[in-house]
Amino acid sequence: MTESTAPRRSYRAPDPGEHLWGASPIYRRTVENFNKAVEVLKLDANVAARLRRPERVLVVSVPVRMDDGHVEVFTGYRVQHNDSCGPYKGGIRYSVDVDLGEVCSLAMQMTWKTALVGLPLGGAKGGVSVDPRMLSYREVQDLTRRYTSEISPIIGPETDIPAPDMGTSERHMAWIMDTYSARQGKLSQGVVTGKPVDVGGSLLRREATGKGVVYCIDEAAKHLGIDVSKTTFAVHGFGNVGSVAALEMAARGAKCVAVADVGGALIDPRGLDVAAIVKYAETHNGTLDGFADGSRVADPLQALYAKCDVLIPAATGNVITGENAHKIDCRILAEGANAPTMVAADTELQNRGVFIIPDVLCNAGGVTVSYFEWVQGGMHFFWSADEIDQRLRSILTTAFARMLEEMKTSGTSTRVAALCLGIKRVDRVMRARGLFA
Repeated sequence: MTESTAPRRSYRAPDPGEHLWGASPIYRRTVENFNKAVEVLKLDANVAARLRRPERVLVVSVPVRMDDGHVEVFTGYRVQHNDSCGPYKGGIRYSVDVDLGEVCSLAMQMTWKTALVGLPLGGAKGGVSVDPRMLSYREVQDLTRRYTSEISPIIGPETDIPAPDMGTSERHMAWIMDTYSARQGKLSQGVVTGKPVDVGGSLLRREATGKGVVYCIDEAAKHLGIDVSKTTFAVHGFGNVGSVAALEMAARGAKCVAVADVGGALIDPRGLDVAAIVKYAETHNGTLDGFADGSRVADPLQALYAKCDVLIPAATGNVITGENAHKIDCRILAEGANAPTMVAADTELQNRGVFIIPDVLCNAGGVTVSYFEWVQGGMHFFWSADEIDQRLRSILTTAFARMLEEMKTSGTSTRVAALCLGIKRVDRVMRARGLFA
């Protein structure tokens, strides 16, 4: 058989994302931000084409026998975006809003996040489309164990390491570890991070994301010449991230003027007692309903519109939009949540001089301490809370300084500068490794 002598032509394979995840507005926005960084970096088109799509997408059926005897089939996902820098890493979320586009978007963001802060990890994400509040304890456990069984072929301590995210916790991670270990026939603590300390988890993992948010706020305030102890702040979302960030800000002397959970917002320009709110939420199933202090309003978004120096969106994505950006009245926007700010809002806030700490850096504390947990577990040697705290602060402050330098060099926004740093590292590693064919 002889080689064809027909003239060669340029060929581009069809992008399956156009039919699978490409219709998702969240995914499109993530790619749009990526494209901005590509333009600034003048990234090789061949590298960019590979990074726009995930390396592997797994969609699974998760059948669960409910308490009334019928079988409900849920849809689960695990998306592995890139592992050039190390094993895939990313959380598992339980939410009715989970879909393939969202999970692909978050997996891509995890790649930039781990690369930005210098971790030897890649990017992944997983989730199940479910409202866990509507399930019993047994149903949630069965859901978690079956989902683990379905994704087990592609996860592992050196392959893909899940962690908690929205709707999941250290309890779920213990179930995942136990299920995966049973399938392997041996204990495998390193398959997940964010576990309870008693089963190989790390100190400060639960607090890590919220603490990291405030360490980034410290650096932003220093850059802007602001005294954090004299600031006011508002928190939208009072779960794990928002409550810890609020406590950290209050400990610095800042005044909380608004907090919000899923059921509404508490607003008081004179200041709210953060410690009392956290204690109340802990004893009332995480809700602020019935808390007496402050003015309670039904719309949680009102916390975003409170006049403050520092605004911390720490709930879900897409809450700051082109339609409500004009209501945002803050000096620093610290993105504790993933993708809380849409592109149109991002542009407007930048034009108004709001200093945005992008999610890819601002909430990187969680994955950083997840990495610490992974390392400690591998050594079977565990660090003190002070050691972990110091290492966390050092990594985030270093990344923040590098972001500021990239802003100056590239003449771009904080968000694009942070993405550029992450993408540049992945690009260097991919070029060094070459293309396997």
